[in-house]
Amino acid sequence: MHTDELQETALARTEPRTYGDNLLRGGTKVAKDGDEVVVAGHDLAREVAEDPQRYSSAVSRFMQLPNGLDGEEHTKVRAMIEQYLDAPAVEHLEPDFRELAREIVRDAAAKDSVDAVGDIGAQYAVRAMTAWLGWLEDINDELVAWVADNNAATRSGQLERTAAVAERFDDIIRSVVEPLLENPDDSVTSHLVRDESLGRPLEFEEIVSVLRNWTAGDLSSMAYCIGVIIEALIEHPELKDRLAQGVSRAEFTAIADEILRADSPFVSNRRVTTCPVSLGDVELPKGQKVRIHWTAANRDPDTFADVDGFDSDANAAQNLVWGAGPHACPGKELSVIELQAFTEELCAAVDLSRAGEGEREIHPVGGWASLPVRLTARG
Repeated sequence: MHTDELQETALARTEPRTYGDNLLRGGTKVAKDGDEVVVAGHDLAREVAEDPQRYSSAVSRFMQLPNGLDGEEHTKVRAMIEQYLDAPAVEHLEPDFRELAREIVRDAAAKDSVDAVGDIGAQYAVRAMTAWLGWLEDINDELVAWVADNNAATRSGQLERTAAVAERFDDIIRSVVEPLLENPDDSVTSHLVRDESLGRPLEFEEIVSVLRNWTAGDLSSMAYCIGVIIEALIEHPELKDRLAQGVSRAEFTAIADEILRADSPFVSNRRVTTCPVSLGDVELPKGQKVRIHWTAANRDPDTFADVDGFDSDANAAQNLVWGAGPHACPGKELSVIELQAFTEELCAAVDLSRAGEGEREIHPVGGWASLPVRLTARG
């Protein structure tokens, strides 16, 4: 089958779970959206992600470190950034993350209702990130406002609007980085500015690109993850009771991964073919734009017996919530530590209930756009 024979779809303005479910229920694993091929099937998504030689990540006209690199260059840059993101480098921050969580939960419980994404998730995402990076607290309000503006711009699909919001974030990063060039401190950001593990100092735009990769997308993603997890805890009170007692890192990771598999905020990544490729029964030409639809792949009924169920043991080996292949998310360990600190403190402190109807996000992001909830302090 050639690409012009694929089922035509439209990703714009779609809710990612609904989009993927509709394709897969009809037996469609690969579809087309304009000039992109959309990979919805689980096994084919993994095949694309694990084959960087034929499916390149060099898809953006902007510098993207390390996401936009391939091969040895990607390996070197990824090794450089992983030293800041792996568990040994960030575990000491867990007490700080827990204190932030307790404060945010306490403030939320004092109100009649709050938005799990905008009021809780975004606040925690910003404050945890600035604590990790060593940024001053007086930038937090600006970043919380930026998260809301970025989500709205992304939802709009207007390139001019998203470009303006992205430039605004780069300005925030520059305001943090430039003073460190002359007056370094002991923060993660300052260490990055002085990093020479590539055999040379990083150029200023490389520093901005790495920090953009660490922060701009992850702020919204963390907020969305918290919204999804809170909704799952309301629907599965037995999980909430389990987490309130505290669990091991491995047990929490399994729980969080399964919650996020069924409702993933990490919707898709792009690739481009470097040569003619056969993907299943579809023949892709060289230079074909490809989109891996993670949300759909993680709900493929040919891989997961109950796509909306909860079975962390059965589904773990096939779970693609953090991606696959050499470009799998390098920040997973940091994210899991942040999420566990927040979730356990939340579960121990309050009971949870819905306070109204939520609104789902639309492509290119997933999860809840807003989710009104009520937090009631436990007696």
